[in-house]
Amino acid sequence: MEVMCITRSKSPLSISGRSIITRMIVSVIAVLVLSGSPVSAQTNAVSGAVRYVTDGDTFSLRGVDRPIRVWGLDAPERGERGGNAATSTLRRLIAGQSLTCRLRDIDRYGRIVGQCFLPDGRDVAAQMIAAGVAREYCYFSGGHYGTCRGN
Repeated sequence: MEVMCITRSKSPLSISGRSIITRMIVSVIAVLVLSGSPVSAQTNAVSGAVRYVTDGDTFSLRGVDRPIRVWGLDAPERGERGGNAATSTLRRLIAGQSLTCRLRDIDRYGRIVGQCFLPDGRDVAAQMIAAGVAREYCYFSGGHYGTCRGN
């Protein structure tokens, strides 16, 4: 008597293949999310005047439907030690400014994750890190700001 084993076939996509597809899907979603917002198609960026600051690493721009989470920045949350200082520092830095944010991702909360720049070209995350009220989010930044161990 012959016994046949039926096994599930392995996916033809490797882990890296899935990663590429995931990134492509995120890019398509980002384009859909940003449609109707002031977007530069050539640079995948959003820009606009700051509407309000939510906390030390999140804010909203006029004309952009989704909040912006500052890429590469980890600020204490409101209610945590240092949270008020981070929020007020970000508010002083960007209030009344017109920012340009290069799209990096869409996070699990649907926020745009952007590397944001002031009109004079200064990087918002770098300014917050230099002010000592937030730190580099090394997992996502890959050491871009030079404060991660091993840099």
